[in-house]
Amino acid sequence: MMLKYNLQFFAKDGPGGEKTEPATAKKLEDARNEGQVAKSKEIANAFGLLMLFLVIRFYIGTVGNSLRNLFSNIYSRMPEVIKLYNDEIPILTIRDMIFDTMLQLIIIVAPVMLIAFIVAFTCDIVQVKWKISGKPLQPKFSKLNPIKGFGKIFSKNSLVELLKSIAIIGLIGYVSYSYLMDQENQLYILYDLSIEQAIGLVGQLVTDLGIRISIIYMIIAFADYAYQKWKFSDDMKMTKQEVKDEYKNQEGDPQVKAQQKRRMMQASQRRMMQQLPEADVVITNPTHYAVAIKYDADQYEAPVVLAKGEDYLALKIKEIAKEHHIEIVENKPLARMLYANVEIGGFVPPELYQAVAEVLALVYHAQGRA
Repeated sequence: MMLKYNLQFFAKDGPGGEKTEPATAKKLEDARNEGQVAKSKEIANAFGLLMLFLVIRFYIGTVGNSLRNLFSNIYSRMPEVIKLYNDEIPILTIRDMIFDTMLQLIIIVAPVMLIAFIVAFTCDIVQVKWKISGKPLQPKFSKLNPIKGFGKIFSKNSLVELLKSIAIIGLIGYVSYSYLMDQENQLYILYDLSIEQAIGLVGQLVTDLGIRISIIYMIIAFADYAYQKWKFSDDMKMTKQEVKDEYKNQEGDPQVKAQQKRRMMQASQRRMMQQLPEADVVITNPTHYAVAIKYDADQYEAPVVLAKGEDYLALKIKEIAKEHHIEIVENKPLARMLYANVEIGGFVPPELYQAVAEVLALVYHAQGRA
């Protein structure tokens, strides 16, 4: 007993075979327009975290002085507010004070926010270049499919993200523990310091630890970026059939193009044969090539090739030439040179003027023309 089965059921990606071909430029461009790019969000997070601790390290003193001046200004205006409150007209003054306070806070925080925006923007630009696309924001009904959502939970990508998160937590925990153990003597003297000294020491420990954590995070982020690039390239791979179909869509079906080319050649040959009776001479190989030449000193600056052909087409040119009593001259080197170097409707090149002139002079002499 024999069983029939379809081998396509054993193919990795169904009809078309396995995806082994690199993505074409068109597919990559289409994916980019759809918002699909090789990008690691950890890059922006790592650089953002590093910049945060650097800002705290070098800008925290300025922020502290600004906040202290701000609160001093608020407390200095309290007696005025209380006095006006007793006169029952505090609303405008309180509103102005709140507005001034919010404005000062914005001015203090603005550099930090600006740096964070620049870092995030730069990280994205470096990874994926500049390309605006609103398609990722468009709602898709397929995203509401609970079956697909459940499948993503147990997908390979989810497993990689889980392992990455575990690695980040583990390394950060190890770095934090090691650093704090090395600085335990500094922690024990906190009780013996003044409040300002203690705050300064804690700030230094926090920023030093934060910078170390940020560097470890950046190493993980670059590894993740390399993985995302590899994953994106692997996901974008195409089957051989997909490459063929895309080529057909872009360039057209090869069979159709061949038919179009054949029709264009036939049309060109018909026009060539229609012009052939105007020729002065046909130069032959004698059997393989035939080139029809016309020269009109009043119309052309040099002799013109009206028609040319080889083998069967060469025989056809000679037949038409005989029908219209056009001289046929055998000159093997000249016929080959004209056929190889001059297109139909083109002028004879200067280096062949002498040879063509001799042939035309011979024809004109035989016809009794000047």
